[in-house]
Amino acid sequence: MTLFNEEQLNQIRNQLEHWETTTLKKTLDRRSERRPQFITTSSVPVRRLYTPLDIADFDYQRDLGMPGEYPFTRGVHSTMYRGRLWTMRMFAGFGTAEETNQRYQYLLSQGNMGLSVAFDMPTLYGYDTDAPEALGEFGKCGVAVSSLADMEVLFDGIPMGEVSTSMTINSPAAILWAMYIVAAEKQGYHRSQLRGTIQNDILKEYIAQKEFLFPPAPSMRLVTDTIEFGTREMPLWNTVSISGYHIREAGATAVQELAFTLADGFAYVEAALERGLDIDEFAPRLSFFFNAHNDLFEEIAKFRAARRIWARAMREKYGAQNPRSWLLRTHAQTAGVSLTSRQPENNIVRVAIQALAAILGGTQSLHTNSMDEALALPSEKAVTIALRTQQILAHESGVANTIDPLAGSYYVEQLTNQMEDAANDYFHRIESQGGVIPAIESGFFQREIADAAYQYQMEIDTRQRIVVGVNDYVADEPIEIPLLQMDPAGYDRQIARLQRVRAERDNSAVQKALAELADCARGDENLMPPIIAAVEHYATLGEITDVFRRVFGEYHEPVHF
Repeated sequence: MTLFNEEQLNQIRNQLEHWETTTLKKTLDRRSERRPQFITTSSVPVRRLYTPLDIADFDYQRDLGMPGEYPFTRGVHSTMYRGRLWTMRMFAGFGTAEETNQRYQYLLSQGNMGLSVAFDMPTLYGYDTDAPEALGEFGKCGVAVSSLADMEVLFDGIPMGEVSTSMTINSPAAILWAMYIVAAEKQGYHRSQLRGTIQNDILKEYIAQKEFLFPPAPSMRLVTDTIEFGTREMPLWNTVSISGYHIREAGATAVQELAFTLADGFAYVEAALERGLDIDEFAPRLSFFFNAHNDLFEEIAKFRAARRIWARAMREKYGAQNPRSWLLRTHAQTAGVSLTSRQPENNIVRVAIQALAAILGGTQSLHTNSMDEALALPSEKAVTIALRTQQILAHESGVANTIDPLAGSYYVEQLTNQMEDAANDYFHRIESQGGVIPAIESGFFQREIADAAYQYQMEIDTRQRIVVGVNDYVADEPIEIPLLQMDPAGYDRQIARLQRVRAERDNSAVQKALAELADCARGDENLMPPIIAAVEHYATLGEITDVFRRVFGEYHEPVHF
């Protein structure tokens, strides 16, 4: 059912032409517009005015529908935030497990509704803190976790069966997840009670973030093993958070973020189907993670288009019968790449706009960046302001009072349709190359993102795009906000715990568990049970990862120009 008939459209067309030749022309004759062309954050041209002519073939049932109903353009829940607010899940992790545990306790006391773990660079690359490759990187971008002992300290005093925990970890995701499972079981919870998400999106590592370890095939096997294990034993856990966030942070446009993320999601679906899983067994536990950037309307349209594309593909292409399999449930994080080290207080405003976009776009969970993150890991004051930003939006702004309030906006609906069409064009281009992994290996994604990042930076350098405090409204003033200082004794404490673990554990049992893990890795059985067995004996992250390095080999990205 289209909203406008041809007679109405002709009337509007005539009215628009009359306006352009009279009222608008008189204004432009007196004063030109501020710039010759207006563009979105993704450099997409924005027209002066949007009318029903821009959505002439818009079909309410097909394209919009009702909240909680296919195609979910208006949201995945029928009451959205009137029934339950989005989860306010602040990202935290720095230095030692003790320091991060203190931050978690503080966030929970301030109204945080879920925990999100940032790991340091050695952990992300599968190295123990005392590995030569880890030198100088301890705790700088997250918490160091080298063994089950660190995970136990990280969640000391936090009831792991009662909180929802997200972990930003990819290549070693199965290992860190095993540590979380065992730590929770030692607290007395059954693994089936645990709620949370492991990011575990290895494809976007090859595309954008580059924290890959193994070649694509064994890496995809590990991801599929976690999907299968979670499907069988952990029904409340999201085993993959298909992540556009890092694709966007690498310089992608909103459309590229949308298309490349969903293409990765389809690849995981196909891998699980090839494993023999039924689509409705695992699809309801897939989740997504999107960036919320500066352009309010473009970001809102992106979230709406994402839900519609995913629902249509899951139902019509993959044959899912369970409506929960059609849902694109997503976490969002404000755009770290948009934060500036100059005039860092301005970042509070940027984050508020980005958070508003994610909420109006219908996210289920949200992390707001802190104003000081372009300078250091967040201070307690800065992270509190970031959390309060969400709480003010939730309780004072009115945006949570009604569902999808921008539905029917000619601009938003046109943008949503435009993004869906552009994403479908990318899907065809990826399929023509043989799928996601061949496109990675040919450098397709990398070139597309590099070109977009170059275009964006050129617009800043030539002042076609204004970044307040960077290339305009510049003020040469000292930074006065407090910055986080880590405990200088933290590294020694971490090394001492790691050495104690190695000294006190049953090392013969560790070696046996690692040998059994290697045998399983050479075969084709699910690797989660032997990983959990090794973790239970306090095998370290580096020891387990080294098993995989020896069996799978290491991946070195080809050079693309």
